Amino acid sequence: MTSIFGDTGKNVACTVIEVVPNVVTQVKTEESDKYAALQLSMGEAREKSTSKPMKGHFAKAGTTPKKKVVEFRDFDVVEKSIGDTIAVDEVFSEGDVVNVIGKSKGKGFQGVVKRHGFSGVNDATHGQHNRQRAPGSIGASSYPSKVFKGMRMAGRTGGDRIKMQNLTIIKMFPEKNLILIKGAVPGHKGSFVIVEK
Repeated sequence: MTSIFGDTGKNVACTVIEVVPNVVTQVKTEESDKYAALQLSMGEAREKSTSKPMKGHFAKAGTTPKKKVVEFRDFDVVEKSIGDTIAVDEVFSEGDVVNVIGKSKGKGFQGVVKRHGFSGVNDATHGQHNRQRAPGSIGASSYPSKVFKGMRMAGRTGGDRIKMQNLTIIKMFPEKNLILIKGAVPGHKGSFVIVEK
């Protein structure tokens, strides 16, 4: 993340996203696949880490093996055929409102205060030795004699697919394949994100 000064002189927090040119590896149509979609691929993958079926799939598109393959349904922004590349300025422009999908940072095994926002026991006195961040009661005894599924308890948190909606593209640098999006996006530095209009 970084920040830039807007037109009004306000300092705006934004995220820098590198949008390298995407290769069209498959074009799905109503006739052949029963729905229209465009499959885009990006990021170089190692030859030995790519399965034989995927090697053939990329060879058909006339490109090297790619790391990330994503399908966009009803993609009608630009007309493209298999093997073509899509640059950032062909799809986006400054001022566009976009959604960004990514995998949030994994936080490991966490308690209920961090995971679900429980407040814990706020009063540290009156015999509260080590109960400040405890979950408290989780159910009755004779009925239901079990813990209901979905009970908010401690466990692994983070690492979820998150969609941030209605983010604005503040600035674009097409020659460097960079876009600046207002606000934060999910994921750690260097992670893959999907930017959609």
